[in-house]
This record gives sequence, structure tokens and C-alpha cells, in this order.
Amino acid sequence: MTTAMSPSQPHAPMPMDLPLKLGLARLAHGISPTSVALAYADWFTHLMVSPSRQADLAASALRKTLLWQQYAAHAWHGDCRSCVEPLPQDKRFSPPEWRQPPFSAMSQAFLLQEQWWAQAMSGVRGVSQHNEDVAAFTMRQWLDIWSPSNFVATNPQVIKQTLATGGSNLASGFANWARDAMAVQSDGKPRGIEPFAPGKGVALTPGKVVLRNRLIELIQYEPATAKVHTQPVLIVPSWIMKYYVLDLTPEDSLVRYLVEQGHTVFMVSWKNPGSQDRELGMDDYLDLGVMQAVDAVRARCPGAGIHAAGYCLGGTLLAMGAAALAQQPRNPLKTVTLLAGQVDFHDPGELGLFIDESQISFLEDLMAERGYLDGRQMAGAFQLINSKDLVWSKLVHEYLMGAQTPMTALRAWNADATRLPARMHSEYLRRLYLHNDLAEGRYPFRGRHISLDRIKQPMFVVATERDHVSPWQSVYKIARYVHSAVTFVLTTGGHNVGIVNPPSGASAHPQAAYRHATHAASKAPSDPQQWYDTAPSTSGSWWPAWHRWLDEHSSGKVPARPVKGLLDNGKVVPAPGTYVHQQ
Repeated sequence: MTTAMSPSQPHAPMPMDLPLKLGLARLAHGISPTSVALAYADWFTHLMVSPSRQADLAASALRKTLLWQQYAAHAWHGDCRSCVEPLPQDKRFSPPEWRQPPFSAMSQAFLLQEQWWAQAMSGVRGVSQHNEDVAAFTMRQWLDIWSPSNFVATNPQVIKQTLATGGSNLASGFANWARDAMAVQSDGKPRGIEPFAPGKGVALTPGKVVLRNRLIELIQYEPATAKVHTQPVLIVPSWIMKYYVLDLTPEDSLVRYLVEQGHTVFMVSWKNPGSQDRELGMDDYLDLGVMQAVDAVRARCPGAGIHAAGYCLGGTLLAMGAAALAQQPRNPLKTVTLLAGQVDFHDPGELGLFIDESQISFLEDLMAERGYLDGRQMAGAFQLINSKDLVWSKLVHEYLMGAQTPMTALRAWNADATRLPARMHSEYLRRLYLHNDLAEGRYPFRGRHISLDRIKQPMFVVATERDHVSPWQSVYKIARYVHSAVTFVLTTGGHNVGIVNPPSGASAHPQAAYRHATHAASKAPSDPQQWYDTAPSTSGSWWPAWHRWLDEHSSGKVPARPVKGLLDNGKVVPAPGTYVHQQ
């Protein structure tokens, strides 16, 4: 077990500083104001000593102003060609109402301003890449606040709806806002979430808890076929959210799909830690979460070998465990599957904007009070990364238009966040994101450094094209570090939707497709774009491809047997277990 960090150790929060820093953390919603201020100071001071850059920006501003004036003058006399087009993913101004004056001129002015600021925040000589990225990101967030689509008087769709309904949309929108605000203030649940409670609307695949320790429950699912594959599947999900994203409704449950294909499936369900768990560290998550789960599966399926799979942070943890287990005389793992899981954090995408010494220290101070980071604060960071879709579109749809977005199983799961122990989260951010110790062979476990090149089992690695959490180019880097054949799959969708991708039924995505290719050890192209250009594309879900791959790496079938569950006070604990219900 890890030991407490004393205030004299590096990076330890000092008790005298905590009241001030905790107050700042609450005001800034967990974002370090020092980190943001340093980024802008770096950008501004270098811009001030670059008169040529200032001249370029001034000339660009003049050109854009003249271009907009010309557009605005012609827009009143009929349709004219836009002077700037939004980015492909920006749908705010795509409805036809935005092509009528004066709203067309408003949207064009905003987009030109957005374009100018993007130009101004990048390419200033002398600014560090991290500071440039932070400054540009926060400027985009600031500009998004003032988009004309966010206000009643400047959004033609809202004006049209208000006139048509006599203002009832605004009344309904205010009621929506009041309910959401009350839920946030009272730590309540989002409206409409009740039908999706685990064991009632989601997490319905039959099974039993077969192991419980202070950090996990291990669920084994009941077989659905007379015979099952010899090798079982052990899934390690991320501990930031509840496990049942992989066992949502029966129509979109990856667990149920695997069971119906004849696989014996085990699933790790993480405890929702509290203040008493503040000293749980990454070693504990690896030992209690992966190693003990592997031992339990091996005891129930002796000599079979295990198909181990990890999702998101669970994939990162599984990669650590696979490298550590490779040092054993008899490796219990048959194959390793990573679902949107990174091992190299040098280029973690926009999530890396929140990772520097100032930000991590700020989070450590924030966690010092209660001993954990609330999962909703982490979810807030994810929302900022994709704020157009997750924040501002909701504002317009629900608060201005007065509509209600139907609750879905995936949205309900997304609201069911877990807490993160202070020690674990600090170690995770520092060792992986800040110092990239895992990829560079410096990550310690049980007195030895973990080396990914010890992994020699066949690997199936899935990434998603629109992943803001684990960019696919970063996930692809696993092929550089392991000495094994790697089947890499790139599927459409984002971090969650791309993984929860059933092949049939009402939840199937009609536009789903994936690219995949298998390469021998150390033979995958070093450039992800080169892989993308040569990998064949297939329509549909990637789930059947994974099942076929597991089947190819299995050794026949054996008769299925009922699951013998763990007894708790003389009673068997059925799936989804008890930890999943912890709030």
C-alpha cells in the first residue's frame, strides 16, 4: 500500500496555502488561472517584440473588415457569396435562416473575427507550443461565448420560434434552466435519468459477482450458449466512469454481444472512492484492479489463457499489467485488446492543454480538502474540449428554443461519474501525461520499471476518428513499443459512440464504418496517416471483426457451466453488483 505524502516532499500542498487555493479552484472550476495567465503572458510579450507580426495582423484585420463591409452591402440586395465559411464541424450557422440579412452579416462578422484570432494566437515566434495551444484554446472558448447563436436577439431561429409560440419557448427554456441549476446546486441527477438505473434500464446482462476487494468487484456473466470458447474475455474499463458503458441496454451491450457469440466474459466494476481512499495510488489500481482480476479469472478458467481487453484508462492500465505479467514464467494472457487506450501521452490532444505543472499542482490543492477529485470536474474538462456540441448547442436547444433533449442510456451513463483518489490522480497525471514515463520505460511497479516491449501477445487496438480524449494518432503509437502483431482498427464516431457500436438493431449506427489492417511485430507504418491511406475500409460495426479475431486466437470450445457467485451474508451477489450503485 502506498504511504502518505508529507508536506515537505516535492509537489505536496502546504496547509497554509490551501484556503486561498481552494477558493480560487472553486471560482475557476478547477482550471489553474496561473497556467492560463502564463500562457497569455508568453504570447503577448513575444507579440509585442514582433512588429512585423503586428503589421501582418493589422493588415489582415483591415482586409477582413473591407471584405465584410463589401459582403454586408451586397447581402441586402440578394444572395451573395460568403466571405468566410465555418469549419466543417461547426453547424451553428448552417440553418437557412442564417443566410438572410442582417443575420448573415452577423454570422460572417463572427466567423471572420474567429478566423483572425486563430491567426493571431498562432505562429508568434518564441512562444512555447504548450502556451500557444492553451492561449488559443481559451480564446476559442471566450469567442464561443459571444457567438450570435447564443442570444435571443441575434439568433433568427430563436426569434422565429418566439414569434410562433408567443414566447412560450423562452418560458419553457427558463424552466429547463431552473431545473438544471437546482440539480447542480443540490448535487442532484439530471432529469429523465431514472429509467436508466443500473440493473433496471441498463447493465442487464445476467451474471454474478465472483470477486470483491476494496477497489473492484469482478463480474462473471452467465453463458448464453451450450458451448463457450476455451479462453475467457476479461474487460478492464476506465475508472473515471461506471463500467456499464459496455453493458448498456440489451440492444447496445458489448458484453451481451460477446456472451451471445459464445465467449465467457468477466468485467471489472470499480468502486466509487471517497475521502477514506485518498491514499490509493496507481500501484493499487494495477494490483487490485488488474492483477487480482487476472488471478481470479485464471483460477476459474485454469490453463486456458485470457483474452484481456481494456477501455480508455482501463486500456492504459491493462497495457501496464500486460508488460508486468510478461515477466512471469507463465504469462496468463493469450491476447491483449485496447479500446481507445493510450500508452504514449506525448501528443494527448486537447486534453493535454490541462496538463502542466501549474495545473497539476492546482488540482492537487483542490483534492487536498476531500481527498479526491469529483468526477463532474473531470467531465467539465471533457465538455470544454467539445464545447460547441456539449455546452452551447444545449444552451440554444434547451434554454432558448425551449426543447427537451430526450435522455438516452449513453447520456445517463455519462452523468454517472465517479470520484478519483487524490494520490492516484496525481500520480497518473504526473507519470503519464506530464512525464510520459510509461512510453519511455520509466514507469515503476513493484520495484521494477515496466517495459512495453515485453508485450508479445497478439494485439487488437481500436481507436475512433473523432476522439477528443484519446486521439487516434496517439492510440496508434502502441505499435512502436510492443513486440507483437498488431491489428489496428479505426472506427467512425467519438470516444464513446465509436466503441458502443452494435452491428444490428435499433441502436446500430447506419453510417458506421471502420478501417483495419494487421501488421507483424515492428512492421506497422510509423506514420499514422500512411496507415490510414492504405488500410481498407469496411461498412458497419467493428464488433464482428473483434469476435472473429478472438475466435482465430482461441483454441476450440468447451461445455458452458453456470457461474458460481460470491456469497455476501449467505446470498449470491447478482450483476451488476454493489459498487456500481455507489454515489
